[in-house]
Amino acid sequence: MPTREGRRRLGSAEREQLIVQQAIRYFATHGFAASTRELAKELGISQPLLYRYFPSKEALAERVFKEVYLSRWNPEWDQLLADRSLALTERLHRFYRQYAGVILNSDWIRIFIQAGLSYEGINLRYLARLRERVFDVVLTELHREFAVAAPTPQQHEDEIEFIWGLHAAIFYIGVRKWVYRLGVPEELDRLVERQVEDFMASAPLVLRQLRQP
Repeated sequence: MPTREGRRRLGSAEREQLIVQQAIRYFATHGFAASTRELAKELGISQPLLYRYFPSKEALAERVFKEVYLSRWNPEWDQLLADRSLALTERLHRFYRQYAGVILNSDWIRIFIQAGLSYEGINLRYLARLRERVFDVVLTELHREFAVAAPTPQQHEDEIEFIWGLHAAIFYIGVRKWVYRLGVPEELDRLVERQVEDFMASAPLVLRQLRQP
């Protein structure tokens, strides 16, 4: 006998989560330009029902930000990057392998690109977190690893750009796949490890060059 499970009414929390998941797919495909009326139509619900859960498009975008970016951040990464019982190269290998596994998917990459074009608040807040919890920590560990003097403010900004090179190379794998629809190597762990190896091999020279008059 058919069950009634498929026909049951969704609870409030279930309905809200369903709207969020539908919004993630919509924003990843179409961006953030739609009005709440258009958005409700695309999600297959009424505008009043959308407003019941999210009083504005900004509120829904905020929830999408939390769902796609904040909820997928592993707090163990903070401990890993600062764990001096492991060699720095090994820490970066582990972090970027795991991080790539989180970000190199369609909704993460495409929403990030779409937000950068039309809804910059998500990007700026995420990038501020990235700088504080990854870039600044890695720089501290690089200074210790290669025994270089503390940087001046300008040198610090130049070092941030150096780390951006590593991070962007990994992010761009996702852009090639999910934006340009190009093929990427199947062995992503090996590709990520090579990026880290190249970064660490060049790091001592780059850091010392930045400190030359």
